[in-house]
Amino acid sequence: MKKLVLLSAIVLGGLSISNAQVDVTTPQTSAEVGSTPVQKGNWMVGGSVGSAGYSFESEAFSLNLAPKAGYFLSDGFAVGIGLNAGVVAASDRKPTWQYGVMPFARYYFPEGASSTGRFFGEGSVGISGEAYEGESETSFAFGVNAGYAHFISQTVALEGTVGYNYSKANVTGAEAQSGLGFAVGFQIYLPGNR
Repeated sequence: MKKLVLLSAIVLGGLSISNAQVDVTTPQTSAEVGSTPVQKGNWMVGGSVGSAGYSFESEAFSLNLAPKAGYFLSDGFAVGIGLNAGVVAASDRKPTWQYGVMPFARYYFPEGASSTGRFFGEGSVGISGEAYEGESETSFAFGVNAGYAHFISQTVALEGTVGYNYSKANVTGAEAQSGLGFAVGFQIYLPGNR
């Protein structure tokens, strides 16, 4: 009996010591970057992997992919170009395909910045188009967005944006369309030559 108690004590002691040696690490969800990614001369490449919007006029829902690339002209200020491709679904018609080219300007606010993220504002102006049942029309378009970039590594940020979009076709009698949208995407920040 004494041997059984002694053996049990040794086994329990060994298990408790072996459990204390386990080093559990959690995946990285944030990276402290300060202002390094948004400095003059750097590049940003990425975009929205899925964005959605709602039109006030036609009660339509849209889903888009929007890659973009930009260059930092100064610390916190980037200009670039974005492309849009997507589909619009409305209850009263077949789906419509959309496309566009939208130059943009983006400003990262130093106020409210943390070591792992930054708020930003973005404006874009460009040309968009729609293709529906073999016909196509182009439109003047602009958008104003606000967002937050959360850095998950030194060079990659996940982004969420909300904004207002407007477009008006270049056709006599065409009505303007506007709506709210939100997007989730990512950006890769590449250091420039210094």
